Amino acid sequence: MFLLGGRQLLQDRKFEIGRRIIRHCVEFAAAMLILSIVVFYFSRLAPGDPLQSFYGEAVERMSAEQLTAARQRLGLDAPIWVQYVRWIQGISRGDFGLSLRYRMPAMDVIAPLIGNTLILGGTGYILVFLFSILLAMVCARFEDTWLDRIICKVGTITYYIPSFWLGIMLIMIFSVNLHWLPSSGAYDTGMSGDIGNRISHMILPLVVMIFSHLWYYTYLIRNKLLDEVRKDYVLLARSKGLGGSRILWKHCLRNVAPTIVNLMAISIPHVLSGTYVAEAVFDYAGIGSLGVESAKYHDYNLLMLVVMITGILVILSSMAAQMINEMIDPRMRLSEVNGWKHSYRRKA
Repeated sequence: MFLLGGRQLLQDRKFEIGRRIIRHCVEFAAAMLILSIVVFYFSRLAPGDPLQSFYGEAVERMSAEQLTAARQRLGLDAPIWVQYVRWIQGISRGDFGLSLRYRMPAMDVIAPLIGNTLILGGTGYILVFLFSILLAMVCARFEDTWLDRIICKVGTITYYIPSFWLGIMLIMIFSVNLHWLPSSGAYDTGMSGDIGNRISHMILPLVVMIFSHLWYYTYLIRNKLLDEVRKDYVLLARSKGLGGSRILWKHCLRNVAPTIVNLMAISIPHVLSGTYVAEAVFDYAGIGSLGVESAKYHDYNLLMLVVMITGILVILSSMAAQMINEMIDPRMRLSEVNGWKHSYRRKA
């Protein structure tokens, strides 16, 4: 009986893993399909002429026949649903279309910029949570003191400062007036391999990213730590003579760590959007600034590629957060599995 029960448990486990993989794949495909349809359709309804992006000022001197021929060559004369089918057929072959503005394959345009966005976004992501955890620990350790109140008030003020306004003020102070830091770009011309030059271009965008996200995550982690500090085991540890800082770092932070990991997973889209805003403000050569430019100039294929890459990152991060939740709290997974089995047996 024990062996039979063990085999049944193993089979159920394998079945559950397989079903979860299939479910996530279906959800991912469905989300990407819906995202591509919505963006593809509404981008072509936006006012403006994509031929202006491809031919520039020469469009104004073209005749009606030349404009019609140009639209036919670029595939812009077909209905939107036909253009979408052609686009799907192209990406199935690894062809993401031609960038109208740069007159080269869209993937060749965006490939060199992906690394810039990952470096800026990844660095900002790490710094945001590093400082958030440290500030939350300080607030929890000195709860209701002058230090805690100052951090809370300053954090609330900085959270409501618009990112674009903060970026402009930083440019005016540190770039225009003091000439300490560059105001735009990912690096100076011909210095892409110079780490110091890259770091100097990242400082101002990182400051904007950190200020825009720091207090939000600090507040969440602080409240979670304060809930942990009020539990019975902390009172027992204090009664045994353990210091508050030691209890906080050694016990409370460890117990709150799964929640922090889950928060980090679900925050990726939030931090990614902040990265795009910083790129747009500082004209940082990355996916975000390229997306703004492609939307402005009606570069449809490039815009679709930017949106799809962003969608992949957002959807995968959401799935990762869901999987982390299930790992932290197995009851979520077990309740879902039991509910599926119950419905399956009822249908059978």
